[in-house]
Amino acid sequence: MTRKLKLAGFVVAVLSPVLYAQTADELIAKYVAARGGMDKIKSVNSIRMTGKMTMGPMEAPIVMIIKRPEQARMEFTLQGMTGIRAYDGTSGWAIMPFMGKKDAEPIAADELKELQDESDIDGPLVDYKAKGHAVELLGKDKVEGTDAYELKLTRKNGDVDTIYLDADSYLEIKEEGKRVVRGSEQQFETSIGDYREVGGLMFPFALDSGMQGSQERQKITIDKIELNVPVDGASFKMPPASPPPPPEEKKATENPKN
Repeated sequence: MTRKLKLAGFVVAVLSPVLYAQTADELIAKYVAARGGMDKIKSVNSIRMTGKMTMGPMEAPIVMIIKRPEQARMEFTLQGMTGIRAYDGTSGWAIMPFMGKKDAEPIAADELKELQDESDIDGPLVDYKAKGHAVELLGKDKVEGTDAYELKLTRKNGDVDTIYLDADSYLEIKEEGKRVVRGSEQQFETSIGDYREVGGLMFPFALDSGMQGSQERQKITIDKIELNVPVDGASFKMPPASPPPPPEEKKATENPKN
């Protein structure tokens, strides 16, 4: 009897990764169906989202654009000035006039990872294997009283996130992970909700993000989502620096004649 139990335990240990992989794939299939189906997801070549971003007392209108393949751009207006963050599929850049920088500058490596994630128009779970990611089912948990499936996503770049899918709707309701911010690793969390149907697909219209343990939150409220809008690919490219102002003309000075 003891030998049989040991053998059974060995078989379970060997097969568990396979079983969990299959279960994770089944959940992802339900997630894809809940969003509107693979055909609908793949039919979208560009998305434009218009809304506002709130950080404490500050509120900024935003426009976010994502376009295949792996291009993203976000504009936000604050104090009458417009900032831009963009990724063209290879490199990322930003214009931050609030910091006295009117020309585009390459972004830091840690922020580039974030932009690369944002440029995935389908989301990381869709075709995750082809993208080089790995997904593992960790089990079920509670997210603010809601039953949710907990998926561990290991991205191709090495970042590890935890994605929570609502156990009833199979839509994503929360994401957690670690990111390097100004050289320091911090734990972030994002609550996702207010799903609405647009063009046969379900999209979240509310995101609430922040570092765990911090009272500072960044809230994004979407007012409008447009699909397959024409987008000039040049808008994702880093613009050249502004030409320097012309040198001041030297004023000719003449000695007065006697």
